[in-house]
Amino acid sequence: MEWLPTSASTFAPGVDFILWLVTIISVLSCIVVGAMLVYLVVKYRRRSDNDSTPAITHDSFLETLWTVIPTILCVVIFIYGYVYYDEYTTTPKNAIEINVTGKQWIWSFDYANGKKTLNDLYVPVNQPIRLVMQSTDVLHSFFVPAFRVKQDLMGNRYTYINFTATKEGVYDLYCTEYCGTAHSDMLGKVHVLSEAKFAAWEDGSADKAKKASAANIPPAELGKQLYSSKGCVACHSIDGADGVGPTWKGLFAKNRVFTDGTSANADENYIKESILYPGEKMVEGYGPVMPSYKGLLDDAEITAIIEYIKTLK
Repeated sequence: MEWLPTSASTFAPGVDFILWLVTIISVLSCIVVGAMLVYLVVKYRRRSDNDSTPAITHDSFLETLWTVIPTILCVVIFIYGYVYYDEYTTTPKNAIEINVTGKQWIWSFDYANGKKTLNDLYVPVNQPIRLVMQSTDVLHSFFVPAFRVKQDLMGNRYTYINFTATKEGVYDLYCTEYCGTAHSDMLGKVHVLSEAKFAAWEDGSADKAKKASAANIPPAELGKQLYSSKGCVACHSIDGADGVGPTWKGLFAKNRVFTDGTSANADENYIKESILYPGEKMVEGYGPVMPSYKGLLDDAEITAIIEYIKTLK
């Protein structure tokens, strides 16, 4: 049984040390205080009606002891906390900078080479990373348990996180600040790759291999996978329940009425336009919260999503 999540960054062991230090001090203090209470209750219990409480003034030694020891412990915890906080806020000179945008209810990542991903952050192992983050709407909070890093995202202000991942793998990313109806679906993954795999991902060769593999998956099945991995699940239900966006159940071929009074049939062209240019035709009863997936989904992926929607009758 693991008491803590996997430790996968240079920052994590320091955070865990402080957590264990505070936990051990708290447990030992509780045991000592509890034992003293039991001892004193038993020793000074009332034995007869003639017993009386003795006059107690003070004990200079004990008063000094219970003041000095907690003070020393607090100073030690503060020093360790400050050291790791300084590491957390100091950006190494060779750090790779990635821009992060939080939006109800999607994570967007922009890289120096012009690539952009949704809900999937790609970083190389053993390489310092600096995230420059902002929100386009409400308050969000970026949290990767395995890295022990957490930082709020705010509108009209940049916030920052520094970390260096030490283990290859895929790690969970959460929003830990309540941000609205689909807050619990604002999830993501951090992909920590080897130097070679990250280079392949940067130049696009890894994407080509991934697409070649996806070509063997039936379009509707691929669309089902994209529904989760691309964040569609946060706003669109597949069981008919109304959400932030229209449900996908029964959507295909349904007549859609827009805020400007016009209407259209939800065929392949309409759905593709809605994915690429979601603000062009706003369905009555819904707000302009969906981001554009232009450049994030290719034609094959859009077709797969449409095929999946067709199955939701």
